[in-house]
Amino acid sequence: MKEQVSLAPNKRPRSAGNHRSRKRRPRRTLKRRIKRFKRRFKAKFASITSGGPVASIKKGVTYTILLTVCVLYLFPIYIVFTNSFKNRSELYESIVSLPGSFSLEYYITAMEKMVFLSALKNSLFVTLGSIVFIVALSSMTAWMLVRRTGKLSDSIFMIFVATMLIPFQTLMMPLMQEMGWIKNALRLPMTDTIGGLIYMYIGFGASLAVFLYHGFIKSIPKSLEEAAAIDGCTTFGIFWRIVFPILKPTTMTVIILDVIWIWNDYLLPSLTLTSKINRTIPLSTASFFGQFTIQWNLAMAGLTLTIIPVIIFYLCAQKYIIKGVAAGAVK
Repeated sequence: MKEQVSLAPNKRPRSAGNHRSRKRRPRRTLKRRIKRFKRRFKAKFASITSGGPVASIKKGVTYTILLTVCVLYLFPIYIVFTNSFKNRSELYESIVSLPGSFSLEYYITAMEKMVFLSALKNSLFVTLGSIVFIVALSSMTAWMLVRRTGKLSDSIFMIFVATMLIPFQTLMMPLMQEMGWIKNALRLPMTDTIGGLIYMYIGFGASLAVFLYHGFIKSIPKSLEEAAAIDGCTTFGIFWRIVFPILKPTTMTVIILDVIWIWNDYLLPSLTLTSKINRTIPLSTASFFGQFTIQWNLAMAGLTLTIIPVIIFYLCAQKYIIKGVAAGAVK
């Protein structure tokens, strides 16, 4: 009889496969040691750079770069502000030095030549009127494009997005010809009027506003609107009472971007407005830059008066811009 070999329950007979696996183990352990060494080296290097001279050098370089960029951005504002107090002789001597006296004489003269109060009134009316219509019409348009899904809604939205890629310079001459035809054929005053300028700003500002609103409305659950409809709310009430208050971050972003654009715009008003009584602030400021002479000190005073309202508005509302752009673009 053959002898029976008793095997322990935890032990198995060795085979060729086990021999091979044992031979491969040193290679695996070598790889593991290399990985451990890399981890320890990275951890030690991070601990060295997190404190000590290397970290201080990094912080110093970072602060230097940030300070340089800040100075580059603020330097034009410094030039405009300081030169608005100088006379011609001081201005031609040095544009960087401080003025001899901070007198408001040139500001008063600039306001008289610009007819500042009339220009300020026109700019405020154009800006506020354009913003109200852009926000109201664009938000309702984006809401309907999101809720009424289909090929037609997608095509209309893509047309809005495509118009953002067309530069204004390619449209300004056909636009003026069309506005002139409307004025002559339909007897509607579209040129040299504040209302016509607002109408054009609505058309040019709607594409970006619809794009931002469209992205944000996608994140609003439809169940809120369904619950309001069950309670008897109309479609108009659902939008203005439920949806529009939720759109506050995007609305503030649209307002900030369009206020800065419309307030500082020169090209469209220069093509549309011809009479002196309808001039906006940028058009009034351009009167200091003549064909043969430029009154630099008065021009600097006028530019300072132009940018002060925008800076005040931006500082009051700037906390909403990043939040609104991120919400409208990502969601």
